[in-house]
Amino acid sequence: MSPSHHLAQLNIGTFTHPLDDPRMAGFTGMLDPINALAEASPGFVWRLVGEGENDATSLRPLGDDGPDTLINLSVWESVESLWEFTYRTGHIDLLRRRRDWFVHMKEVQAVLWWVPAGHTPTVGEALKRLELLRDRGPSADAFTFKDTFPAPAP
Repeated sequence: MSPSHHLAQLNIGTFTHPLDDPRMAGFTGMLDPINALAEASPGFVWRLVGEGENDATSLRPLGDDGPDTLINLSVWESVESLWEFTYRTGHIDLLRRRRDWFVHMKEVQAVLWWVPAGHTPTVGEALKRLELLRDRGPSADAFTFKDTFPAPAP
């Protein structure tokens, strides 16, 4: 039986340098391999990409308020499948070096929430979930790996 809900995730980051700066080469050089790894990972469902691109680096959903902000939006079958990809694959190398490429944010920069299976979350929806988490803390509507909530009953 397939699950009635999938896990959506959003994380954002502000670049330390313009994306085409040579100091960002370590990050940009890992994008295609890490995206391919995500897509091949058990439990992967979907990820946001720019039009005609293989990643979302050209998207600037925060407009003038976030011209150097990257978003990562994806959907997974479960918390466990996203956790395994995030912390038990080569993706961990990106996390270990994130301070090389991204400004340390004092605010929460990642949010998880459940979506009905087959639903593709929008960037606007994702940003609202992040705002909800920032404003109210973890809840069944917006949470983190540290404070997870079960999927809604079918």
